[in-house]
Amino acid sequence: MKRRIILCFGLLVTLAVAASQLHATVFDVKKYGATGDGKTLDTPAINKAIDAASAAGGGTVYFSAGTYLSGSIHLKSNITLYLEQGSVIQATPDPEAYDPIEPSQKQWDKYQDFGHTYFHNSLIWGEGLENIAILGPGLISGKDALTRKADQRVGNKAISLKLCRNVTIRDISILLAGHFGILATGVDNLTIDNIKIDTNRDGIDVDSTRHVRISNVSVNSPYDDGIVIKGTHALGFARETEDMTITNCEVTGFQNGTFLDGTYKRSNTPPLAHGPTGRIKIGTESEGSFRNITISNCVFDYARGLALETVDGAELSDVSISNITMRDIANAPIYIRLGARMRAPDGVPIGSLHRINISDVVIYNADPKNGSLIMGIPGHDIEDVKLSNIRIYYQGGGTKEQTAINPPEEEKEYPEPYRHGDMPSYGFFIRHVKGIEFTNVEVSTMKEDLRPAFVLDDVKGAEFNLVKAQHAPQVPTFSLKDVTDFSLFHSGSLPDTKLENVKEKQF
Repeated sequence: MKRRIILCFGLLVTLAVAASQLHATVFDVKKYGATGDGKTLDTPAINKAIDAASAAGGGTVYFSAGTYLSGSIHLKSNITLYLEQGSVIQATPDPEAYDPIEPSQKQWDKYQDFGHTYFHNSLIWGEGLENIAILGPGLISGKDALTRKADQRVGNKAISLKLCRNVTIRDISILLAGHFGILATGVDNLTIDNIKIDTNRDGIDVDSTRHVRISNVSVNSPYDDGIVIKGTHALGFARETEDMTITNCEVTGFQNGTFLDGTYKRSNTPPLAHGPTGRIKIGTESEGSFRNITISNCVFDYARGLALETVDGAELSDVSISNITMRDIANAPIYIRLGARMRAPDGVPIGSLHRINISDVVIYNADPKNGSLIMGIPGHDIEDVKLSNIRIYYQGGGTKEQTAINPPEEEKEYPEPYRHGDMPSYGFFIRHVKGIEFTNVEVSTMKEDLRPAFVLDDVKGAEFNLVKAQHAPQVPTFSLKDVTDFSLFHSGSLPDTKLENVKEKQF
């Protein structure tokens, strides 16, 4: 009996010690002076709690229900910020509450946008850290505070991370986040899961990152991109982005705030001259290469389409995209672009774009002006692209006059479909491409369109299998110019065709 009592007492002591240790790893910001009243600047108390957790070897910095007005919050290694239900970290409009930009970064700012170059002028930031997390059902809000302005002491981003590893961001919501909701540059082993972002610029930018998992994420961004993979020069050198998955995500372009409040309002007039944005994109800033990326099970609603772009010297390769649905798409539903803008240090060569698979895609009500574009530049072909099991319903309405258009190359311009103007095709415009396959692809229009479904210009090796394309009477399905090694099989009423060398042909 005595032995049992001793054992039970020992167990209770062990549990008590464990409980006290667990309690010691939680650092409530209110115990360090935060008020959570939405009026008092709580930045000093929040950073004091983080410092205490760091001094203890790590822990969870806890935000109970309340509104915590704050400027720059300094993350540290082995720290988790936990936002309880009903808690809000509210960015203050006071510019003096944010850390100034880093002068050492200025030498790189000509190679990318201001927001990519600097990190410390943010609501929450960390640099050179490991084992950090931002968790919980609370809200991070930059309403009336965070901005894209190029000001040294303005909150420019909700969360910015540079050269960190082992990072998790889960369950939070972000509202009106300034230049970027989340900017992760040079971050390895990054997980972003089950978050909602309703913002005025980019939602998530992952830049020069490796081993990344983005899942179960909703981003509403009417004025800019939703989820973007980039390769800037912000680290002072080009760094690859590779080994990444984006899955079970949604991107939209509803009016700001109406995604989080559940009203999902659409503008009577588009928020931009070229329609809402809110897409998934690889590129624009593209000095660092992109490899081994999958995008799957994603929804686009009232947004722009999918964009794969390398224009600053990057290799973009080994990308697999599958199980995508799009509805009410404001410009090209599929845009694959190799260009030569070359916003990179002198001597960087023109990049490459190859080994791309896109499959199992349904798109409804796509903009009629652009169609889908797959465009290299003279002397630099896009290579080895395969598209399969795709159905695209365009609005239609194109004219016979548009069939004579020869779209400008615009090889040194910012890559965006509208910059090429109206297209001579309604379905796909394919130029400067080597090795492209279409299998079980169907394109159609909701109104009569007098343009061909497919226009190919300077294409070497094109194979079309089981392709269906609606066309108006007396309008050809294909228009070929300077095409070699073309084949067409089992494609509706069109006869099987093999052409070795075509200067110009329509059928």
